[in-house]
Amino acid sequence: MKIVQRANPFLSRSAGTQARPFRTGFRVSCAAQGFTKEITHETNGPKPKVGDLVHVHYTGKFTDGRKFDSSHDRGQPLEFRVGKGMVIRGWDEGVLTMSLGEKAVITCQPEYAYGAQGFPPVIPPNSVLVFDVELVDIKN
Repeated sequence: MKIVQRANPFLSRSAGTQARPFRTGFRVSCAAQGFTKEITHETNGPKPKVGDLVHVHYTGKFTDGRKFDSSHDRGQPLEFRVGKGMVIRGWDEGVLTMSLGEKAVITCQPEYAYGAQGFPPVIPPNSVLVFDVELVDIKN
């Protein structure tokens, strides 16, 4: 039995539109979507669908490399229903493009993270955030 962390209120944000597919093995810049995804470990596993329960290990950093949050520090992955607005928009759309076991760096522009309000006192307003993400489990 896996022990997982429930959806983290620190990452909560309402979702936007549904994600578009990515070509694996490439760095993808999605200016229209407000985030980029760089695959660091490619797999051919299944991809989650909107509403699936996913388990994700991650480390969140600012663009200067300072860490602000990590599931690894807690020893358990984050659990959330993908595409349902339980996490920031960059995650909702980015994780939908990942394959089981894939590792990627998702960089979120402010409008796909915490926007002009930030997440005081941890995330300043209009912050670009960088996440090292691993999709470790998918349940329907």
